[in-house]
Amino acid sequence: MRITVRLFAGVRERVGAGVMALSLPDGATVEEAVAAALEDVEGGESLPSRLLTAVNEEYVRRDTVLRDGDELALIPPVSGGGPGTVSHGSAGVVITEGVLDPAPVVERVRSDRDGCVVTFVGVTRDHSEGRRVRYLEYEAYRPMAERKIAGIIEEMKARWEIGSVAVAHRLGRVEVGEASLVVAVSAPHRGPAFEAVAYFVDELKRVVPIWKKEYFEGGQLWIGDERR
Repeated sequence: MRITVRLFAGVRERVGAGVMALSLPDGATVEEAVAAALEDVEGGESLPSRLLTAVNEEYVRRDTVLRDGDELALIPPVSGGGPGTVSHGSAGVVITEGVLDPAPVVERVRSDRDGCVVTFVGVTRDHSEGRRVRYLEYEAYRPMAERKIAGIIEEMKARWEIGSVAVAHRLGRVEVGEASLVVAVSAPHRGPAFEAVAYFVDELKRVVPIWKKEYFEGGQLWIGDERR
């Protein structure tokens, strides 16, 4: 059987390719596919210890059996976000290489039915861990990222009495002071809206395949992509 392997962020840079085609015996597992993809890669032992795997845009265990035509993604630890390439994969979700303006995101959720709109805007700061930051660069497994964000929104609506949710996340280079993430939640009352926004940001950093590379004075580093 033949499968496609997609690699991202620090793993992509170490392997030197973003997409690989593999021929495997029938019944091969994800673990065997990972080994086959990396067997000729120098320094493969230094890949992140928390490397996750996804098949057809869903996280899976290493013992999952693959099928012909599957797409296997090697997911390093995630970071945790006008003109440009914009994707509208799910209602209320925008992933873009253009500069983010919070105002349109807020307008997407504003309603006479709701008494508040809570907004979170994540911006690039000029320092991190004692380093002077020059700029950030974001990369995503876009189809899976959109689906995971949409799934988090569904969870929020099931847990809290809220109205609408809109999310915009940057890709590519983000300068100091620019927004990388905008989240807006409307609700009849402020308490559920604040809780839902906090939940979204935490889940984004936990499960959504978006990676952040920090360029600082003297070097660069994929956040969360430690070699162990």
